[in-house]
Amino acid sequence: MINLIYNEQLKLFRKKRLFVIILIVAFLVPIFTYAQYKQVKTTQEKMGTTDWRIQLQQEIVDIQNRLSSSRLPEDYEKYFKIRLGQQQYYLDHNINPNAPGAPTFMRVFIENAIGLLMPLLVMVIAADLVSSEASGGTIKLLLTRPVKRWKILLSKYIALLYSISFIVLCVAILAYLISGIVFGYNGWDMPMLTGFQTNNEELLTANVHLIPQWTYILMEFGLAWFVCVVVGSLTFMLSVLLRSTAAVMGIMLSALIAGAILVNMVSSWESAKYLFMVNLQLTNYINGSSPPIEGMTLTFSLLVLFVWLLVSLFISFVVFTKRDVY
Repeated sequence: MINLIYNEQLKLFRKKRLFVIILIVAFLVPIFTYAQYKQVKTTQEKMGTTDWRIQLQQEIVDIQNRLSSSRLPEDYEKYFKIRLGQQQYYLDHNINPNAPGAPTFMRVFIENAIGLLMPLLVMVIAADLVSSEASGGTIKLLLTRPVKRWKILLSKYIALLYSISFIVLCVAILAYLISGIVFGYNGWDMPMLTGFQTNNEELLTANVHLIPQWTYILMEFGLAWFVCVVVGSLTFMLSVLLRSTAAVMGIMLSALIAGAILVNMVSSWESAKYLFMVNLQLTNYINGSSPPIEGMTLTFSLLVLFVWLLVSLFISFVVFTKRDVY
């Protein structure tokens, strides 16, 4: 089994897709770093001060002004009310939620990347694990070996898990090293608030508590890893079912983009909460953002994603072990 896993991992490295993904991340992180740097500088120039309390007070005033508009859509009104409560809570407890530093950039980056960027990177690796060998005919050569089919597929899936872990680790390291050049490398022990809960338009703070930022970041990257595993497993299932790698990537890309759009449109479609792509933004439950559909919780989203994961693996192994290969 170890030799099979080594063989599959070697195939992934020889395709050089992991290195391409690292280069993509290394290219994107400086862009986002510069964008955040310009945002900070623009805010400071606009306010005429570097005092974060004044900046936070101004943001609260801006939100209040937006809420006073009678033409504000209901979903946006709900979002701004929750956002207002959070910012006021930070100000009342003298905590700067946007203190500069590489750890802060890592936190913000993974919160924005977990819903689309990270799944897309994983999809690139998982899309052709089986389909490329089926279309190229090399799968027949694998199946002629005196090894059970389920072991062959399991070795491919374990290699996929290793690759996903490698991608998440590289994203964390590159985000820290590159952004630290601009923002500095301090801030791991900065206090962060978590435990915010929402009830309609009301922000519940009964369970809010302080944790160091390194714990906060570890939680978010752990959730991002789980999301990547789920997306990777679904892509892996499609790779088993379909012979065309392009078809696999097209289906997953469509699903992920549809999910990014649906998140902002499904507040009144309650049954949509069982779709995997609506549950990908797990970090929102940590920072207290309102869920796409009322009643969704972190436990619910984790359970939905876990069911999708189990179903995808079940289908993959059943089809691969039973299907005739010509």
